[in-house]
Amino acid sequence: MLDKVYYDDLETRSSDARHAAQLDAVNQQLARVAAAEGSCLPDIGKLKYLEDLAHLPVLRKSELAKWQAEKPPFGGMPVAHVAHVFQSPGPIYEPGGISHDWWRMGRFLHAAGFGPGDVVQNCFGYHLTPAGMIFENGARAVGATVLPAGTGQTELQVTAARDVGSTAYAGTPDYLKVILDKADEMGVTLGITKAAVGGGALFPSLRQHYADRGISCMQSYATADLGNIAYESPAMEGMIVDEGVIVEIVTPGTGDPVAPGDVGEVIVTSLNPDYPLIRFATGDMSAVMPGQSPCGRTNMRIKGWMGRADQTTKIKGMFVRPEQVAALVAKHDEVARARVIARREGEQDALTVQIETAEGAPEAYAQSVAETLKLRGVIEVHAPGSLPRDGLVIEDQRSYD
Repeated sequence: MLDKVYYDDLETRSSDARHAAQLDAVNQQLARVAAAEGSCLPDIGKLKYLEDLAHLPVLRKSELAKWQAEKPPFGGMPVAHVAHVFQSPGPIYEPGGISHDWWRMGRFLHAAGFGPGDVVQNCFGYHLTPAGMIFENGARAVGATVLPAGTGQTELQVTAARDVGSTAYAGTPDYLKVILDKADEMGVTLGITKAAVGGGALFPSLRQHYADRGISCMQSYATADLGNIAYESPAMEGMIVDEGVIVEIVTPGTGDPVAPGDVGEVIVTSLNPDYPLIRFATGDMSAVMPGQSPCGRTNMRIKGWMGRADQTTKIKGMFVRPEQVAALVAKHDEVARARVIARREGEQDALTVQIETAEGAPEAYAQSVAETLKLRGVIEVHAPGSLPRDGLVIEDQRSYD
């Protein structure tokens, strides 16, 4: 019988077995793409070796958005078994399924200790974006019960967690602290002992804060397009690549693999037959770790999130892109430039938007910032010519050490 430590026997298979299975799966994906009527993707044939994947073109979000604009909603991609349609900034539309572990998040939640008997307070969003459904689908895959809490209304979050007996948390890394602090303020003791987080950086000090409260906190690396990509195990050494994807680390902008251990852009090929994304560029930076995880899982490990290949930055669980900053400037004739700064205040992300203009008070731009960036923060007005001319429109001042 399979050891309960592992989700399934795929996690401990040999490199040769994994290589052969992935090659077969990739070729099936290529066949689906070639057979799709009116597909925007070229027919790129069949691969003889898995390494040949590196010769195929990289698919970027900008291309996907262009295809979707021409052939809504999925750009002519061969999409099957769609139960939900989600929207991400761009806009980009992603399909979602409800079959067993469709997003492959169950593997991570199992590694994090989630299972039957757990009540998961799922504080990822359920509206338009898929994060809430991604984690709910994974929780169901491991037999846990889900409280679909979403974000906000913190006092109600505490009350619900107490009343239904939440034992586990899923959400962004810092929002759990908001709930715990509110519970302390209310004099309520919660039974949360484990947390599965994503959508932002888990800083070491915050992980330790949870550990001091008796909460084991582990993180995954996932995207709206691809689902789970990599995840932490109890070994806490890097992030293990999920069995349902192939990850390459390439030189940004080229698609060429970097030398082993070098930092580069994360390129992912999804083996989900319902949505065959091939060599999809995440825009995230990482590096391959040598060796095998001490937990016994045999797949490749990466070092986790190491920044962005472009200036796109995730703040409070939301991506902020350079084109959004440009759109903010374009809304106001009197604004010459703008700069977004991501900082940490305590254990939470903080946003500052610097506006370069000769006129206007900070509050005059509050609505535009909220509408354009989908976030609120501190707004500063600066005199013309005073912002740095270093090419940055998004500056991340957070430390990831």
